Amino acid sequence: MKLGCIGDDFTGSSDLANTLAKEGMRTTQYTGVPSHDADPSVEAGVVALKSRSIAPQEAVRKSLEALDWLRAQGCTQFFFKYCSTFDSTPDGNIGPVADALAEALDAHQVIVCPAFPGTGRSVYQGHLFVKDVLLSESGMQNHPLTPMTDSDLRRWLAAQSRHTVGHVGVEAVFQGADAIATALAAQRAAGHRHIVVDAIRDADLRAIGAAARDLPLITGGSGVALGLPANFGCVAGAVPWRGQEGRAIAVSGSCSTATRAQVAQHALTHPTREIIAADVIEGRLSAQDMTDWLLEQTGVPLAYSSADPEEVRRVQDRFGRDRAAAALEGFFAEVAQLARARGAARIITAGGETSGAVVEGLGLTTLEIGPEIDPGVPALRAGSDLVVALKSGNFGAPDFFAKANGVLAG
Repeated sequence: MKLGCIGDDFTGSSDLANTLAKEGMRTTQYTGVPSHDADPSVEAGVVALKSRSIAPQEAVRKSLEALDWLRAQGCTQFFFKYCSTFDSTPDGNIGPVADALAEALDAHQVIVCPAFPGTGRSVYQGHLFVKDVLLSESGMQNHPLTPMTDSDLRRWLAAQSRHTVGHVGVEAVFQGADAIATALAAQRAAGHRHIVVDAIRDADLRAIGAAARDLPLITGGSGVALGLPANFGCVAGAVPWRGQEGRAIAVSGSCSTATRAQVAQHALTHPTREIIAADVIEGRLSAQDMTDWLLEQTGVPLAYSSADPEEVRRVQDRFGRDRAAAALEGFFAEVAQLARARGAARIITAGGETSGAVVEGLGLTTLEIGPEIDPGVPALRAGSDLVVALKSGNFGAPDFFAKANGVLAG
């Protein structure tokens, strides 16, 4: 294995794996730290953790455990993948994990770049934009677990890290890899360990990747990984895929603006059913009831709890954030288990926490990377007769659910 990757959630990890596979690296995604060595043919291994919203010290522990395994596989460079909207709180978990990985690898020029132009995320003058608005005005300020209220990545990361945060602006980035490398070295000389790097185009990401050729650790969204496979001699090409026949279901726990629009679009032509959080928490709706409904439908039935921010806040105020989240995640995991046991062969999920719960509920350990459904979302083969799509809340076209089913079916 050449490139070792650690993702802080399951959808983001598949997003990264998708990028690396498209750029020609033989890539496999693992759920949690494997208990066995990787297949020798794997060039990039992505260890997917569910560490974005847990206690910082636990996120660090899990990430260092993943690093140890990847080092044992022979990796020479490492990538810490977090969301392209930098989902975190002032306490972590991006800063604490980046600190721990940098110290373990003796890395002193650590790139911080969540830019992903293909999905509208760009970094300019150290600020993160979602299309033409600042992150803090994009709707992410209403995220139920990691509300992003400041678009200045330097300030947000500095609150989480033991190290000061530097910046490489577009003036250097536009000049190419050599200028970026020089600017990174200057920021290190100024005493900064973590360095936010601007990027507004895919060409910028490729230049950053080239500048990172000899760096032990890079951090960012999947976009900045665009330029890494070329450093290992890989060439982009088509990703092979075999479609899967059988029943399809979709579940969504994301409350993002994008996902709620996708749910509304899907409801025009497919069966949909809203999951009322209070009904789950207080036992009026069981996973068995929901599974029965899903499997009685035709087309691509969708069960969703994608409420607007005000409704989410009301539920959290009434039941407590942790209790509400745990109840819904457990519910989705059980629905996936029951549907799989009754023959579901294509499972589509929306939302990082929801996708993580489904993956863990199904006991999926190794995912084969297939073709891209939408930017950042690949088709994934989880077994000989099971394929899945794991969508981050903010990703995907308006017709994502139907589109994903078409790609999974081949």
